[in-house]
Amino acid sequence: MNSLRKSVLITGCSAGGIGGALADAFHAKGYHVFATARNPSKVSPSLSSAANVTVLKLDVLSTESIAAAVESVKSQTGGGLDVLVNNSGGGYTLPALDVSIEESKKLFELNFWAPLTMLQAFAPLLIKTKGCIVNNASVNAIAPMPLMSIYNSSKTALFSASETWRHELQPLGIRTITLLTSAVKTNFFSEHHAADVPDDSQYFEIRDFIHGLVDGRMQENGIVQSSMRLK
Repeated sequence: MNSLRKSVLITGCSAGGIGGALADAFHAKGYHVFATARNPSKVSPSLSSAANVTVLKLDVLSTESIAAAVESVKSQTGGGLDVLVNNSGGGYTLPALDVSIEESKKLFELNFWAPLTMLQAFAPLLIKTKGCIVNNASVNAIAPMPLMSIYNSSKTALFSASETWRHELQPLGIRTITLLTSAVKTNFFSEHHAADVPDDSQYFEIRDFIHGLVDGRMQENGIVQSSMRLK
């Protein structure tokens, strides 16, 4: 790649999501985009075939996969990275009385621990360029919705950590940006953790409402992912 061209790595770039939209936006601004996904075939053909786009297989829950991505970026950029976007994440909608503790811990692994692991792995590359890290939290971190306590808490943890990293990384020349995204019409809901409201749940009477939160029916007027732009 052109050594003068800035680079960005974005996690969770499957077509129809925020990551894919951000990848398109950065590409339009002239960046070399490292578009990553657990399944690279889910990255849109128009993006994966574009010039100055490198599609990488990346599982943010695997330290080995992250290490491989670091080496791939270093080999193409000369050892630096200008922007890291921690976009991958998941959801979980159920009343606290009905959630699985095991599944809840898995969500924290994805929404909180994975961004920290990515930061630690890519920090040397960001320090080299005096770059920027972007962490995609959620407005739920500061305005929690009922029935989403696990998701809210995982995003609150990321929000708090990201704001702390802002102070820790600033002396190293790294800028930190925390996104507080609201409802966005993406494929997030099709991959959302299925609501399994037990028949004996205290909340069984609102089961259909909970299902509506999960499948996106309650987000009909959300921001469309294709409307995202970079200033």
